[in-house]
Amino acid sequence: MTPVLLGLVFAPFYIAVIILSNSVAQTFLDIIPSIFLGAPEADTALAVLPGHQLLMEGRGAEAVRLSAIGSAGAVAAALLIAVPLGFFFMNIYSMIDAYIVWILVFIVVLMIATENGEVVEGQGSLAHLKYKGYALALFLLSGMLGLFAFDNADKMAPLLVLGEPSILLPLLSGLFGASMLVLALMTRSEIPPQQKYCRFTLPGKSIIRGILSGSGAGSFVAWLPGVSSAVGTIIARLLVHEDKGEDSSKEFMISLSAANTANAIFSLIALYTIQRGRSGAMVAINGLINVKEWDISVVILLLVVIVYVSILSYYTTIFLGDRISGVLSKIDYSKLCSGVLIFLTLMVIMFTGWFGLVIFLISTPVGMISSFAKIRKTHAMGVILLPVILYFL
Repeated sequence: MTPVLLGLVFAPFYIAVIILSNSVAQTFLDIIPSIFLGAPEADTALAVLPGHQLLMEGRGAEAVRLSAIGSAGAVAAALLIAVPLGFFFMNIYSMIDAYIVWILVFIVVLMIATENGEVVEGQGSLAHLKYKGYALALFLLSGMLGLFAFDNADKMAPLLVLGEPSILLPLLSGLFGASMLVLALMTRSEIPPQQKYCRFTLPGKSIIRGILSGSGAGSFVAWLPGVSSAVGTIIARLLVHEDKGEDSSKEFMISLSAANTANAIFSLIALYTIQRGRSGAMVAINGLINVKEWDISVVILLLVVIVYVSILSYYTTIFLGDRISGVLSKIDYSKLCSGVLIFLTLMVIMFTGWFGLVIFLISTPVGMISSFAKIRKTHAMGVILLPVILYFL
Protein backbone atom coordinates (compact mmCIF):
# COMPACT_ATOMS: atom_id res chain seq x y z
CA MET A 1 0.00 0.00 0.00
CA THR A 2 2.91 2.38 0.69
CA PRO A 3 3.97 2.60 -2.99
CA VAL A 4 0.35 3.31 -3.94
CA LEU A 5 0.13 6.19 -1.46
CA LEU A 6 3.45 7.58 -2.64
CA GLY A 7 2.12 7.41 -6.18
CA LEU A 8 -0.80 9.55 -5.08
CA VAL A 9 1.71 12.21 -3.98
CA PHE A 10 1.10 11.85 -0.25
CA ALA A 11 3.86 13.41 1.85
CA PRO A 12 6.05 10.66 3.39
CA PHE A 13 5.28 11.90 6.91
CA TYR A 14 1.54 11.52 6.39
CA ILE A 15 2.03 8.00 5.07
CA ALA A 16 4.09 7.23 8.18
CA VAL A 17 1.22 8.52 10.34
CA ILE A 18 -1.21 6.23 8.47
CA ILE A 19 1.06 3.21 9.01
CA LEU A 20 1.49 4.01 12.71
CA SER A 21 -2.25 4.56 13.17
CA ASN A 22 -3.03 1.25 11.50
CA SER A 23 -0.52 -0.68 13.63
CA VAL A 24 -2.02 0.71 16.86
CA ALA A 25 -5.67 0.35 15.81
CA GLN A 26 -5.01 -3.24 14.78
CA THR A 27 -3.97 -4.16 18.33
CA PHE A 28 -7.46 -3.09 19.48
CA LEU A 29 -9.59 -4.49 16.67
CA ASP A 30 -7.93 -7.80 15.82
CA ILE A 31 -9.44 -9.43 18.91
CA ILE A 32 -12.84 -9.48 17.16
CA PRO A 33 -12.00 -11.94 14.33
CA SER A 34 -9.77 -13.87 16.74
CA ILE A 35 -12.65 -14.63 19.12
CA PHE A 36 -15.68 -14.77 16.83
CA LEU A 37 -14.19 -16.24 13.68
CA GLY A 38 -11.16 -18.20 14.84
CA ALA A 39 -8.79 -16.31 12.54
CA PRO A 40 -6.00 -15.13 14.87
CA GLU A 41 -2.85 -13.23 14.04
CA ALA A 42 0.44 -13.85 15.82
CA ASP A 43 -0.31 -11.34 18.53
CA THR A 44 -3.82 -12.53 19.36
CA ALA A 45 -3.49 -16.27 18.87
CA LEU A 46 -3.30 -16.99 22.61
CA ALA A 47 -6.23 -14.71 23.45
CA VAL A 48 -8.51 -17.03 21.47
CA LEU A 49 -8.52 -19.56 24.30
CA PRO A 50 -10.12 -17.64 27.22
CA GLY A 51 -12.03 -15.46 24.76
CA HIS A 52 -13.65 -18.47 23.13
CA GLN A 53 -14.62 -19.78 26.56
CA LEU A 54 -16.49 -16.55 27.30
CA LEU A 55 -18.10 -16.71 23.85
CA MET A 56 -19.43 -20.19 24.62
CA GLU A 57 -20.91 -18.81 27.86
CA GLY A 58 -22.81 -16.12 25.97
CA ARG A 59 -20.34 -13.39 26.87
CA GLY A 60 -18.45 -12.74 23.67
CA ALA A 61 -18.98 -8.99 24.02
CA GLU A 62 -17.44 -9.16 27.48
CA ALA A 63 -14.31 -10.77 26.03
CA VAL A 64 -14.02 -7.91 23.54
CA ARG A 65 -14.43 -5.33 26.30
CA LEU A 66 -11.73 -6.98 28.39
CA SER A 67 -9.35 -6.83 25.45
CA ALA A 68 -10.22 -3.19 24.73
CA ILE A 69 -9.56 -2.20 28.35
CA GLY A 70 -6.21 -3.98 28.27
CA SER A 71 -5.16 -2.11 25.13
CA ALA A 72 -6.41 1.26 26.41
CA GLY A 73 -4.65 0.74 29.74
CA ALA A 74 -1.43 -0.10 27.92
CA VAL A 75 -1.55 3.25 26.12
CA ALA A 76 -1.81 5.09 29.45
CA ALA A 77 0.95 2.98 31.00
CA ALA A 78 3.20 3.45 27.98
CA LEU A 79 2.91 7.23 28.13
CA LEU A 80 3.94 7.19 31.79
CA ILE A 81 7.04 5.03 31.37
CA ALA A 82 8.10 5.87 27.80
CA VAL A 83 10.81 8.38 28.73
CA PRO A 84 12.54 6.49 31.58
CA LEU A 85 12.29 3.17 29.77
CA GLY A 86 13.65 4.74 26.60
CA PHE A 87 16.77 6.02 28.37
CA PHE A 88 17.18 2.73 30.24
CA PHE A 89 17.15 0.50 27.17
CA MET A 90 19.24 2.93 25.17
CA ASN A 91 22.04 2.41 27.70
CA ILE A 92 21.79 -1.39 28.11
CA TYR A 93 20.75 -2.32 24.57
CA SER A 94 24.14 -3.77 23.61
CA MET A 95 24.10 -6.08 26.64
CA ILE A 96 20.59 -7.35 25.88
CA ASP A 97 21.56 -7.96 22.27
CA ALA A 98 24.42 -10.19 23.42
CA TYR A 99 22.21 -12.32 25.69
CA ILE A 100 18.99 -12.47 23.68
CA VAL A 101 19.24 -16.21 23.01
CA TRP A 102 19.53 -17.05 26.72
CA ILE A 103 16.58 -14.82 27.54
CA LEU A 104 14.49 -16.78 25.05
CA VAL A 105 15.75 -20.13 26.36
CA PHE A 106 14.76 -19.05 29.87
CA ILE A 107 11.25 -18.17 28.66
CA VAL A 108 10.87 -21.60 27.02
CA VAL A 109 12.07 -23.44 30.13
CA LEU A 110 9.66 -21.42 32.26
CA MET A 111 6.78 -22.19 29.89
CA ILE A 112 7.33 -25.93 30.09
CA ALA A 113 8.18 -26.01 33.81
CA THR A 114 4.91 -24.28 34.74
CA GLU A 115 2.75 -26.72 32.74
CA ASN A 116 0.71 -28.87 35.14
CA GLY A 117 -1.98 -30.02 32.73
CA GLU A 118 -5.55 -30.85 33.61
CA VAL A 119 -6.32 -31.18 37.30
CA VAL A 120 -7.81 -34.63 37.90
CA GLU A 121 -8.44 -35.85 41.43
CA GLY A 122 -6.47 -38.97 42.30
CA GLN A 123 -4.11 -38.87 39.30
CA GLY A 124 -0.99 -38.95 41.47
CA SER A 125 1.68 -36.47 42.51
CA LEU A 126 3.89 -37.17 39.48
CA ALA A 127 1.17 -36.68 36.87
CA HIS A 128 2.42 -33.17 36.17
CA LEU A 129 5.60 -34.67 34.69
CA LYS A 130 3.51 -36.31 31.99
CA TYR A 131 2.03 -32.97 31.00
CA LYS A 132 5.45 -31.34 30.99
CA GLY A 133 6.54 -34.07 28.58
CA TYR A 134 3.56 -33.34 26.36
CA ALA A 135 4.42 -29.64 26.48
CA LEU A 136 8.03 -30.29 25.47
CA ALA A 137 6.89 -32.55 22.63
CA LEU A 138 4.44 -29.96 21.31
CA PHE A 139 7.06 -27.21 21.54
CA LEU A 140 9.62 -29.27 19.61
CA LEU A 141 7.11 -30.50 17.04
CA SER A 142 5.76 -27.02 16.32
CA GLY A 143 9.32 -25.68 16.36
CA MET A 144 10.47 -28.20 13.74
CA LEU A 145 7.44 -27.28 11.66
CA GLY A 146 8.46 -23.64 11.94
CA LEU A 147 12.04 -24.41 10.93
CA PHE A 148 10.86 -26.34 7.89
CA ALA A 149 8.43 -23.61 6.89
CA PHE A 150 10.88 -20.71 7.28
CA ASP A 151 13.70 -22.59 5.52
CA ASN A 152 11.44 -23.27 2.53
CA ALA A 153 9.46 -20.03 2.51
CA ASP A 154 10.89 -19.22 -0.92
CA LYS A 155 8.69 -22.01 -2.32
CA MET A 156 5.59 -19.89 -1.73
CA ALA A 157 3.95 -18.98 -5.02
CA PRO A 158 0.94 -16.78 -4.22
CA LEU A 159 -1.83 -16.55 -6.77
CA LEU A 160 -2.48 -12.97 -5.67
CA VAL A 161 0.52 -10.77 -4.91
CA LEU A 162 -0.14 -7.98 -2.41
CA GLY A 163 3.25 -7.28 -0.92
CA GLU A 164 5.66 -9.88 0.44
CA PRO A 165 3.95 -13.21 1.25
CA SER A 166 4.32 -14.36 4.86
CA ILE A 167 4.75 -17.99 5.88
CA LEU A 168 3.21 -17.04 9.23
CA LEU A 169 -0.20 -16.91 7.56
CA PRO A 170 -0.55 -20.69 7.02
CA LEU A 171 1.39 -21.51 10.19
CA LEU A 172 -0.70 -19.48 12.62
CA SER A 173 -3.97 -19.97 10.77
CA GLY A 174 -3.49 -23.72 11.07
CA LEU A 175 -2.11 -23.90 14.61
CA PHE A 176 -4.52 -21.48 16.26
CA GLY A 177 -7.37 -20.92 13.83
CA ALA A 178 -8.27 -23.98 11.77
CA SER A 179 -7.45 -26.34 14.65
CA MET A 180 -10.14 -24.75 16.82
CA LEU A 181 -12.62 -24.68 13.96
CA VAL A 182 -12.11 -28.39 13.26
CA LEU A 183 -12.55 -29.21 16.95
CA ALA A 184 -15.73 -27.13 17.03
CA LEU A 185 -17.07 -29.08 14.04
CA MET A 186 -16.08 -32.40 15.64
CA THR A 187 -17.91 -31.53 18.87
CA ARG A 188 -20.85 -29.86 17.07
CA SER A 189 -20.40 -26.66 19.07
CA GLU A 190 -22.99 -23.93 18.81
CA ILE A 191 -22.77 -20.26 19.78
CA PRO A 192 -25.27 -19.79 22.61
CA PRO A 193 -27.48 -16.69 22.81
CA GLN A 194 -25.27 -13.75 23.63
CA GLN A 195 -25.90 -11.20 26.35
CA LYS A 196 -26.57 -7.89 24.66
CA TYR A 197 -24.68 -5.75 27.14
CA CYS A 198 -21.95 -7.44 29.14
CA ARG A 199 -20.50 -5.73 32.18
CA PHE A 200 -17.72 -7.72 33.71
CA THR A 201 -17.18 -7.90 37.45
CA LEU A 202 -13.41 -7.98 37.71
CA PRO A 203 -11.71 -6.39 40.73
CA GLY A 204 -9.82 -3.20 40.00
CA LYS A 205 -6.68 -4.80 41.40
CA SER A 206 -6.86 -7.56 38.79
CA ILE A 207 -7.44 -5.06 35.97
CA ILE A 208 -4.44 -2.98 36.99
CA ARG A 209 -2.25 -6.06 37.46
CA GLY A 210 -3.25 -7.36 34.02
CA ILE A 211 -2.49 -4.02 32.38
CA LEU A 212 0.86 -3.63 34.13
CA SER A 213 2.04 -7.20 33.48
CA GLY A 214 1.05 -7.01 29.82
CA SER A 215 2.48 -3.53 29.32
CA GLY A 216 5.74 -4.57 30.95
CA ALA A 217 6.03 -7.67 28.78
CA GLY A 218 5.10 -5.85 25.58
CA SER A 219 7.46 -2.95 26.25
CA PHE A 220 10.32 -5.35 26.99
CA VAL A 221 10.11 -7.41 23.80
CA ALA A 222 9.80 -4.26 21.70
CA TRP A 223 13.55 -3.78 22.11
CA LEU A 224 14.60 -7.33 21.31
CA PRO A 225 15.91 -8.11 17.82
CA GLY A 226 13.95 -10.69 15.86
CA VAL A 227 11.28 -11.04 18.55
CA SER A 228 7.64 -10.15 17.91
CA SER A 229 4.98 -9.28 20.44
CA ALA A 230 3.89 -12.93 20.22
CA VAL A 231 6.76 -13.62 22.63
CA GLY A 232 5.48 -10.80 24.81
CA THR A 233 2.16 -12.60 25.08
CA ILE A 234 4.02 -15.67 26.32
CA ILE A 235 5.75 -13.62 29.01
CA ALA A 236 2.39 -12.11 29.97
CA ARG A 237 0.93 -15.59 30.24
CA LEU A 238 3.67 -16.62 32.66
CA LEU A 239 3.00 -13.55 34.77
CA VAL A 240 -0.76 -14.20 34.87
CA HIS A 241 -1.91 -17.82 35.20
CA GLU A 242 -5.27 -17.89 33.44
CA ASP A 243 -6.02 -21.51 34.25
CA LYS A 244 -6.90 -20.99 37.91
CA GLY A 245 -10.35 -19.50 37.72
CA GLU A 246 -12.57 -17.22 35.70
CA ASP A 247 -11.09 -14.00 37.07
CA SER A 248 -7.59 -15.17 36.14
CA SER A 249 -8.78 -15.89 32.59
CA LYS A 250 -10.19 -12.38 32.32
CA GLU A 251 -7.02 -10.88 33.75
CA PHE A 252 -5.03 -12.90 31.23
CA MET A 253 -7.02 -11.45 28.33
CA ILE A 254 -6.37 -7.94 29.60
CA SER A 255 -2.69 -8.74 29.95
CA LEU A 256 -2.38 -10.15 26.43
CA SER A 257 -4.04 -7.16 24.80
CA ALA A 258 -1.92 -4.79 26.87
CA ALA A 259 1.22 -6.62 25.70
CA ASN A 260 0.26 -6.26 22.04
CA THR A 261 -0.56 -2.54 22.26
CA ALA A 262 2.46 -1.72 24.43
CA ASN A 263 4.68 -3.50 21.93
CA ALA A 264 3.32 -1.39 19.07
CA ILE A 265 3.97 1.83 21.02
CA PHE A 266 7.42 0.94 22.32
CA SER A 267 8.51 -0.19 18.88
CA LEU A 268 8.25 3.51 18.01
CA ILE A 269 10.28 4.50 21.09
CA ALA A 270 12.88 1.87 20.21
CA LEU A 271 13.08 3.19 16.66
CA TYR A 272 13.84 6.67 17.98
CA THR A 273 16.28 5.75 20.77
CA ILE A 274 18.32 2.90 19.26
CA GLN A 275 17.45 3.62 15.61
CA ARG A 276 16.35 0.06 14.91
CA GLY A 277 12.99 -1.01 13.50
CA ARG A 278 11.58 -3.90 15.54
CA SER A 279 8.38 -4.38 13.56
CA GLY A 280 7.30 -4.22 9.95
CA ALA A 281 5.48 -0.96 10.61
CA MET A 282 8.55 0.69 12.14
CA VAL A 283 10.82 -0.50 9.33
CA ALA A 284 8.39 1.04 6.83
CA ILE A 285 8.23 4.30 8.80
CA ASN A 286 12.02 4.52 9.01
CA GLY A 287 12.18 4.05 5.26
CA LEU A 288 9.80 6.97 4.75
CA ILE A 289 11.23 9.46 7.25
CA ASN A 290 14.81 8.76 8.31
CA VAL A 291 14.89 8.39 12.08
CA LYS A 292 18.30 10.08 12.23
CA GLU A 293 16.61 13.30 11.16
CA TRP A 294 13.96 13.14 13.89
CA ASP A 295 13.84 15.46 16.87
CA ILE A 296 11.78 15.08 20.02
CA SER A 297 8.91 17.11 18.54
CA VAL A 298 8.32 14.40 15.90
CA VAL A 299 8.09 11.71 18.58
CA ILE A 300 5.69 13.81 20.66
CA LEU A 301 3.48 14.40 17.63
CA LEU A 302 3.41 10.69 16.84
CA LEU A 303 2.52 9.90 20.47
CA VAL A 304 -0.39 12.35 20.22
CA VAL A 305 -1.53 10.49 17.10
CA ILE A 306 -1.35 7.22 19.05
CA VAL A 307 -3.55 8.61 21.84
CA TYR A 308 -6.13 9.92 19.37
CA VAL A 309 -6.24 6.66 17.40
CA SER A 310 -6.44 4.64 20.61
CA ILE A 311 -9.51 6.54 21.82
CA LEU A 312 -11.29 5.98 18.50
CA SER A 313 -10.22 2.33 18.38
CA TYR A 314 -11.40 1.66 21.94
CA TYR A 315 -14.96 2.78 21.29
CA THR A 316 -15.02 1.21 17.82
CA THR A 317 -13.93 -2.15 19.24
CA ILE A 318 -16.65 -2.12 21.90
CA PHE A 319 -19.27 -0.98 19.38
CA LEU A 320 -18.44 -3.77 16.94
CA GLY A 321 -18.09 -6.39 19.67
CA ASP A 322 -21.56 -5.65 21.08
CA ARG A 323 -23.22 -5.96 17.70
CA ILE A 324 -21.30 -8.84 16.17
CA SER A 325 -21.91 -11.08 19.19
CA GLY A 326 -25.67 -10.68 18.82
CA VAL A 327 -25.64 -11.35 15.09
CA LEU A 328 -23.48 -14.47 15.27
CA SER A 329 -25.65 -16.09 17.94
CA LYS A 330 -28.46 -16.25 15.37
CA ILE A 331 -26.30 -18.04 12.80
CA ASP A 332 -25.74 -21.80 12.55
CA TYR A 333 -22.29 -22.08 14.17
CA SER A 334 -21.37 -25.26 12.29
CA LYS A 335 -22.03 -23.53 8.99
CA LEU A 336 -20.14 -20.47 10.20
CA CYS A 337 -17.13 -22.60 11.21
CA SER A 338 -17.23 -24.41 7.87
CA GLY A 339 -17.44 -21.12 6.02
CA VAL A 340 -14.54 -19.59 7.94
CA LEU A 341 -12.48 -22.77 7.46
CA ILE A 342 -13.07 -22.61 3.71
CA PHE A 343 -12.23 -18.89 3.75
CA LEU A 344 -8.96 -19.51 5.63
CA THR A 345 -8.03 -22.26 3.19
CA LEU A 346 -8.73 -20.06 0.17
CA MET A 347 -6.84 -17.16 1.74
CA VAL A 348 -3.81 -19.39 2.35
CA ILE A 349 -3.90 -20.61 -1.26
CA MET A 350 -4.34 -17.11 -2.67
CA PHE A 351 -1.54 -15.48 -0.66
CA THR A 352 0.96 -18.34 -0.18
CA GLY A 353 0.22 -20.86 -2.94
CA TRP A 354 0.45 -24.65 -2.80
CA PHE A 355 3.36 -24.68 -0.35
CA GLY A 356 1.40 -22.53 2.08
CA LEU A 357 -1.51 -24.96 1.76
CA VAL A 358 0.76 -27.88 2.69
CA ILE A 359 2.00 -25.99 5.77
CA PHE A 360 -1.59 -25.10 6.66
CA LEU A 361 -2.72 -28.73 6.43
CA ILE A 362 0.18 -29.88 8.62
CA SER A 363 -0.24 -27.07 11.16
CA THR A 364 -3.91 -27.80 11.78
CA PRO A 365 -3.54 -31.26 13.43
CA VAL A 366 -0.45 -30.05 15.32
CA GLY A 367 -2.57 -27.26 16.78
CA MET A 368 -5.15 -29.81 17.94
CA ILE A 369 -2.62 -31.71 20.07
CA SER A 370 -2.92 -29.36 23.05
CA SER A 371 -6.66 -29.97 23.32
CA PHE A 372 -6.27 -33.75 23.32
CA ALA A 373 -3.25 -33.65 25.67
CA LYS A 374 -5.00 -31.21 28.04
CA ILE A 375 -2.11 -28.74 28.01
CA ARG A 376 -1.83 -25.04 27.21
CA LYS A 377 -1.72 -24.10 23.57
CA THR A 378 1.07 -21.64 24.33
CA HIS A 379 3.63 -24.36 23.69
CA ALA A 380 2.73 -24.33 20.00
CA MET A 381 4.40 -20.91 19.89
CA GLY A 382 7.56 -22.98 19.51
CA VAL A 383 6.81 -22.48 15.82
CA ILE A 384 8.30 -19.00 16.27
CA LEU A 385 10.50 -19.38 19.33
CA LEU A 386 12.60 -22.37 18.26
CA PRO A 387 13.64 -20.88 14.89
CA VAL A 388 14.50 -17.56 16.59
CA ILE A 389 16.59 -19.29 19.27
CA LEU A 390 18.53 -21.35 16.71
CA TYR A 391 19.04 -18.23 14.60
CA PHE A 392 20.83 -16.45 17.45
CA LEU A 393 22.91 -19.45 18.57
